[in-house]
Amino acid sequence: MSYPASWWRNMWREALPAGNGVAGASVFGGVQEETVLLNHAKLWHWGHRDELPDVGGTLAETRRLMDERRYAEASWLLANALKERGYGTKLASRFPLAAIRLAMPCGGAFRAYGRTLAMDSGEVAVGWTDGDRRYRRRLFVSRADDAIVYEIDAGGEAAVSGEIGLALHPSDRWADTPEFKALERTAESGADVAGGAGWCWFAATNDDGTEYGAVMRVVPEGGSVEAADGVLRFEGASRVLALAKLFVFGERRSDWPRLKGELSALALDEGASYDGLLERHIALHRPLYRSASLSLDGDADSRSNERLLLDAYEGEAPAALVRKMWAYGRYLFISGTSAAEQAEPFGLYGLWGGDYRLVWSHNMANENVQMMYWHAHAGGLGELVPSLFRYYGGLMDDFRDNARKLYGCRGIYIPAGSTPGIGVPNQIVPVILNWTGAAGWLARHYVEHYRYTGDKRFLRETAIPFMREALRFYDDFLVLNEEGRYKMYPSVSPENTPLNYMPADGKPLAHPMPTAINATMDVAILKELLRHLIEASRETGGDSREEGKWAEMLERLPAYETNADGAVREWLHPDFDDRYAHRHLSHLYPVFPGQEVTRESDPALFTAFETAVRRREICAQSGWSLAHMAAVYARLGDGDRSLECLDILSRSSLLPNLFTLHNDWRGMGVSMNMLAAPVQLDANMGWVNAVQEQLLQASPGLVKLLPALPSRWKKGRLAGWRFHTGTLSLEWDREACRFRAELTADRDTDVTVKLPDWAARASAVGGEAVRPSALGDAYYEVRMKKGDAPVVFELGRTS
Repeated sequence: MSYPASWWRNMWREALPAGNGVAGASVFGGVQEETVLLNHAKLWHWGHRDELPDVGGTLAETRRLMDERRYAEASWLLANALKERGYGTKLASRFPLAAIRLAMPCGGAFRAYGRTLAMDSGEVAVGWTDGDRRYRRRLFVSRADDAIVYEIDAGGEAAVSGEIGLALHPSDRWADTPEFKALERTAESGADVAGGAGWCWFAATNDDGTEYGAVMRVVPEGGSVEAADGVLRFEGASRVLALAKLFVFGERRSDWPRLKGELSALALDEGASYDGLLERHIALHRPLYRSASLSLDGDADSRSNERLLLDAYEGEAPAALVRKMWAYGRYLFISGTSAAEQAEPFGLYGLWGGDYRLVWSHNMANENVQMMYWHAHAGGLGELVPSLFRYYGGLMDDFRDNARKLYGCRGIYIPAGSTPGIGVPNQIVPVILNWTGAAGWLARHYVEHYRYTGDKRFLRETAIPFMREALRFYDDFLVLNEEGRYKMYPSVSPENTPLNYMPADGKPLAHPMPTAINATMDVAILKELLRHLIEASRETGGDSREEGKWAEMLERLPAYETNADGAVREWLHPDFDDRYAHRHLSHLYPVFPGQEVTRESDPALFTAFETAVRRREICAQSGWSLAHMAAVYARLGDGDRSLECLDILSRSSLLPNLFTLHNDWRGMGVSMNMLAAPVQLDANMGWVNAVQEQLLQASPGLVKLLPALPSRWKKGRLAGWRFHTGTLSLEWDREACRFRAELTADRDTDVTVKLPDWAARASAVGGEAVRPSALGDAYYEVRMKKGDAPVVFELGRTS
């Protein structure tokens, strides 16, 4: 990047991120005054948990009112019952742990400024020239040593001077609130010099009474260091190395000396220089980052983020930006979550939020959490997924309580929003409270994890029990209509209101009347859950009688329907009219993220889903929904429309550091307009997935290669991408009519492979493993075992 972070107190929005999955650091990039914001995955505050009252008896009354078509009245019944009992749970928010504050004198006006992120190593660097000296600062968050490692140098000259310390990060929005002032009063920081090194420390008390903080060891090479006014002052050094460690849920008087001891021991380790510590970190970070690769149209160029975004404003995202965003989303995911016990699921701000009550910082399971994990397995990052299951598994008691007290049902009800330790409802509005599909949707991620890993123990001990709990809720919640079909109500299509229940006066309301009957998404989620349970039961030798019961339930679910426009209806009940001016694409679930309806399985219904997405209004979309729409178009095989969604996203909802925003706040007409435009990294992850869907689509029996290749991408190469039972490398050159795909089995593989139509005549090398398919000329039946030679499809000669 060509300039430092801006936005004054909100500079964290444009900072460059580093992280090890538990600790995060945001580098602002100032020359004279610099801030490095520090975050920890487990640090949350300002949540409030009430005991959930038992209002399960309202369900019968809600349904009675809906049967009488008094939908608006029925919509608020459950929410009002909770409010009348004084229920007021509030979700917690992530917040900054501390800030490294650095000040350095300037001899003259800086020039040749640059702020860079090396995604391959996780290293953030800031460089500039002052007079005839070149200064550089480098930072990474070590996966190997669980420390923030920071170095300042002046090209070997004894010219590094300044002061550094740890401090509470200020807040613009919350500075005058009682909560922040209470926090501020508990903050304590200091500095000292001992044994040739400087020491800084910081701590504060969280609202639960536990303490959190950091210790930093500062070692200058040459020159001098002294402590004064709670900071360290160094002068005349050729370089300065700072190492910091964080603690949460602790006690400052015991954790400060503990961390000081750990940092002293780290400094004595062999290879404890900046470069030595970086090498240890890279050994863990790089294999994750390089687990998959992608090249598009010779995209390796040196254009800055700013230049790429200016080019995107012309109308098309350059291939270099598309590829960089794919790599950056993966980098954020790797840096923002991990397999470590302290890791949390990847959140909407990752580990880089810089305020004390972040907008929508909770885990939101009516789209956002799911979107952030769609890409993981296909991109070789499946080992980072289990923190998602650990998180939701840890809240199961809450989820069971919710089902019983809200709806009088067994099983689990997962509220759309949750935070660590708070799995009870918190958004007491019909659009969230009356939606019951979160558990079923999340179950898809459990199944996909099993499909990619083949881990039978996970399937038996984790996935099946979770799916059973989700289905147990439906067992009690479903009712039969007069035709013997299931009726699901109340039923919400997140977060839409039927057109015929929008206010007649046109006044903007967020969610006027979302509560309906048989939302298409609810039906699709339950269909998928039942099919997955039958499949899993057969895999593990389950009870055939149960499987028969689940099959009968499948038969009783209503069929999908189309409206007068030929589009799949968003609500299957005739009382509710489709509304196209909305960002959620919930009713498209059977096509994406589900895999129930394909062009091969039901061409007519597939076309109806295609009509539904084409009728969605672009100006009503948000950053994340554009990424979702890009994935839907990819599933439909329309690569150009899919890429167009990413083009629009790049013009509307990207910051210069390539963080994605919820929406465009500038009134440009390219997405929904809100004055607030919160950072939401779900679109970063959604971008990764959309690109992967354009180039590879894997379902249990079908693997599609280049299924939605945009016409702009004439050539490219990918490697290390995964289908359920193996690995794929692929390269193509459309203009030269060249194509080569190599599939390697990690376990027994029996799938149909579809080549792009233009490569249908590719030769197949794999002996008896490859046969033509009855599905058509571009389809092949492939059978492999682990250890077999790869199956290769080739057209023309590739490099």
